[in-house]
Amino acid sequence: MLAADTIAVVGCSTTAGKAAHDVPRYLQEHGYRIVPVNPFADEVLGEPAYDRLTEVPEGVHVDVVDVFRPSDEVSGIVDDALARRDAAGDVNGLWLQLGIRDDEAAARAEAAGIAVVQDRCLKVEHGRHGD
Repeated sequence: MLAADTIAVVGCSTTAGKAAHDVPRYLQEHGYRIVPVNPFADEVLGEPAYDRLTEVPEGVHVDVVDVFRPSDEVSGIVDDALARRDAAGDVNGLWLQLGIRDDEAAARAEAAGIAVVQDRCLKVEHGRHGD
């Protein structure tokens, strides 16, 4: 998943100092295109923000969905990722940040051909494995 080009960040924050802001900023600084998903923001990190993953235009390719939302919201996010995959033909990875886990939703995503990582930080893994 580290070879992705575009990462949709569900729960991307406008607040510097929060992991949901600083991790996507780090990824953006390392060449990834960030697509913020935040219903309370019009723009994050200089990119237009969308209310839901399903509202990201089909012309915007999404390789990985990075999740900064509570574990009890993961099932709905997987529903959106599967709908997005059916409609746009993208979303090949689902990354659940530290402390976020839903084995049942992860199994549904994997059954649809989406690679899943749970309870790990994308920034930490990127730093460990390099650009």
